[in-house]
Amino acid sequence: MTPHAPPRAATGVASVPSWRRIAPALLALLVLNGMLSFSTWWPTPGIVPDRRLAPEFIGLWLVLLALVAWRGPLSPRTLSALALAYLLLVLGRYLDVTAPSLFGREVNLYWDGAQIPRFLWVTAQDFPWWLSAGVLAAALVLLWGLHRLLRWAIAVTAEHAVPHALRARWAWLATAAATVLVAANYAGVKATWPVVSKPVVPTYVRQADLLLTSMSARRLGQVLPPSTTLQTALAAPAGRALGSLGGHDVYLIFMESYGAVTYDNPRAVAGLAEARQRFADDIAAGGRQVVSAFISSPTYGGASDLAHLSVLSGIDLSNPMRHDLLLTTDRPTLATLFRAHGYRVFGLYPALSWEWPERAYYSFDEFLASRELDYRGPPLGYWKIPDQFALARFEQLHPRGADAPPRFVFFPTITCHFPFSPVPPYQPDWQRVLTAKPFDAPELARAASEQVAWLNMFPDYLRMVEYTYRWLGGFLRQAEARETVFILLGDHQPTANISGEGASWDVPVHIVARDPALLKRFAEQGFRAGLNPPRQSLGGMHELTAMLLRAFAEPGTVATLVAAQPGAWADR
Repeated sequence: MTPHAPPRAATGVASVPSWRRIAPALLALLVLNGMLSFSTWWPTPGIVPDRRLAPEFIGLWLVLLALVAWRGPLSPRTLSALALAYLLLVLGRYLDVTAPSLFGREVNLYWDGAQIPRFLWVTAQDFPWWLSAGVLAAALVLLWGLHRLLRWAIAVTAEHAVPHALRARWAWLATAAATVLVAANYAGVKATWPVVSKPVVPTYVRQADLLLTSMSARRLGQVLPPSTTLQTALAAPAGRALGSLGGHDVYLIFMESYGAVTYDNPRAVAGLAEARQRFADDIAAGGRQVVSAFISSPTYGGASDLAHLSVLSGIDLSNPMRHDLLLTTDRPTLATLFRAHGYRVFGLYPALSWEWPERAYYSFDEFLASRELDYRGPPLGYWKIPDQFALARFEQLHPRGADAPPRFVFFPTITCHFPFSPVPPYQPDWQRVLTAKPFDAPELARAASEQVAWLNMFPDYLRMVEYTYRWLGGFLRQAEARETVFILLGDHQPTANISGEGASWDVPVHIVARDPALLKRFAEQGFRAGLNPPRQSLGGMHELTAMLLRAFAEPGTVATLVAAQPGAWADR
């Protein structure tokens, strides 16, 4: 008796060589993982592959295991829905990895959600309609193509890889190991970072939380402390909150990466001794005096905006969520206070070469970034524009005539930034630094030949701090049309390869002025005369705001209302 032939479909499956089923399945798995584990091609909008495991890929794998075990083959509608959800994760991953390199910060839907369409619309006005339409069509085709690719990869995975995994013990063990790795990565275990890429879902969760909190007065009040210090100052009688300034200009200059390591590390103390003495001599030569202290930064090694806005707002922003929420409000800042007292408020940001929508919160009367400064000299280092030029150019664009209103200038410097090389030459001729050839050929050649010492940045860091002392001292030596109070402070400690593991978060702050009575009011709050501050921190950076207002106010007004609260800042 002749045995029955197997069914045709079964014969077809059995006749297909195993490699013809394994190869598409492996390719599909690689595509799905690669779509969520790529890295940025710094400093471009491009991306490069990454070998690490994508957490959300493992999440999709678990979903497919559950669905196929429960319902069997997936329907076309389910495949399309899964592909669409995965496409949203891919777009989130792209924004997450490219935004920091292109915009200097993480993606922020509150600002970018309105800014990106506006930017695209304004950009489109400069091109023919057909070109804009072509770009739009290409973008839609790209999204459609990505969706189809993801749908194919998910379908192949569900059809070929998942059924085999459900039957194979080794696949269950591998899935369990991958799940544990991903769970540890979500929990913040740094040991997983070399093998598991940064997850995307927390970015979406954080953005949703930011948007919901910004729209809820109750939730906002729970997360963001009140702006008591500045609101009290704004409520003071007219002219009295800044009465002791006498209408003098105020320059608040954040010295990039200027940390306590320059005082705590014996090598730094010895290496900077001559430069620091020269800086002190420059201050004295300009007819000024200086008092100094330490304060604690809300950040370490980066994220300078947390420090900047802590001082401007008087709010502790050591929690980055507070910073992002503050930007969604109309809370007052020092800029608000100075403007209310007749000052013109300037923001000087030489580091920015891109659009920065968040500046709307800062409410500068005039904002000068790299485009406005129009630097035509040789680019030096990663940030192109030397700080000396930035300040010289600002003074050229906005000369301080006798009839001009007093000014409050907010200037975050950038040259002394990681990786601290090359160090620009100092140009004693401040007019020449404004020209297209600001430096002599040998000086320029020396700077151009410098290579980043990735394994030993400490010497270059000291040279960069010395450069900062040089150009600041040179500026303070110059005659000026009006008297100015300078607030010079670090934004944060340099990276740990310089400041050391477990270093404090303290930074120096120097108040430079000609008015001894004003400096005495800082001394009464714990500042010490000279450039060598007492080592104990006076408090958090947000508490410096109250110290400034106590010194700037007429006696008996804000000074008593924003009294110090000892012990309000715990040591880190």
